[in-house]
Amino acid sequence: MSSFMVFPGQGAQYPQMLHQLPDEALIRESLNEASEALGEDILVLDSAHALANTRAVQLCLLVAGVACARVLIERSEAPAYVAGLSIGAYPAAVIAGSLDFGDAVRLVALRGELMQHTYPTGFGMTAILGLDQTTVEALIAQVHSIATPLYLANINADAQMVVAGSDAAMAQVAELAAAHGAAAAKRLAVSVPSHCALLDQPASALAEAFAKVSMRAPVLRYLSGSTARLITTVDKLRDDLTYNMCRVIDWRSTVQTAYERGVRLQIELPPGAVLTGLGRKVFEQGTAVAFQGARMDTLSALLQEEGSRNP
Repeated sequence: MSSFMVFPGQGAQYPQMLHQLPDEALIRESLNEASEALGEDILVLDSAHALANTRAVQLCLLVAGVACARVLIERSEAPAYVAGLSIGAYPAAVIAGSLDFGDAVRLVALRGELMQHTYPTGFGMTAILGLDQTTVEALIAQVHSIATPLYLANINADAQMVVAGSDAAMAQVAELAAAHGAAAAKRLAVSVPSHCALLDQPASALAEAFAKVSMRAPVLRYLSGSTARLITTVDKLRDDLTYNMCRVIDWRSTVQTAYERGVRLQIELPPGAVLTGLGRKVFEQGTAVAFQGARMDTLSALLQEEGSRNP
């Protein structure tokens, strides 16, 4: 058995999220490191106004994840596996030892700028709850057109899909989903159509920046949130991080892969607890818990206990 740290994607953010992180030396150091790499105060990016921008959201998610993971690892030990949903792949790669934190900050800033610039308004993402993948794909086929682009973006659980596209397309699919018995169709706090072909162009631009950044093979086992496969080489990890913005996220299979590999402890790094709820649907045996709201000594004890079973 082993442990698994997971890092959330856009939609988990909330105002003042960086200001509300635990008052720990490593967290303060991480905030300062991020500010130096960015050339601006990272703490100005978590206001309600700032978080309307994709760049600010992604940077806050990166910094919160790395800072809290560092504290937890210092107090206990590193996990056996890491993975991240969308932007969460970046803090996962930092914690896996593959990407320097400063480089990650600069790449994520560029990633957010490219995505926001390509689709400043009129697009986004919607979660559809209570329908399976086949049904959702059929509804997408009814809506998708040049005028109303719509794509499957995330497979989060057996009956939790996310679609990405234009505002008009998402309004149409929400109506169709309700008519087919969906429990809900909820617009997410994401202002760009991630994880589909609409972001092919910004992904290619990001690839140019990634080619100039030094990376290393993961020291911890890194699971791709797109393919649900273990990535062990620099080239494949670079590809995974660069292009995950335009590839479908299969989080359901990613968590299932971890479970099948013997993981019995999943810890979700801040912000939020969405991935914890999804993990509990897979972890029939074991524990899925969120950093946020849990006691640090409890999380440390869980990691140490799981680690002692894997000498």
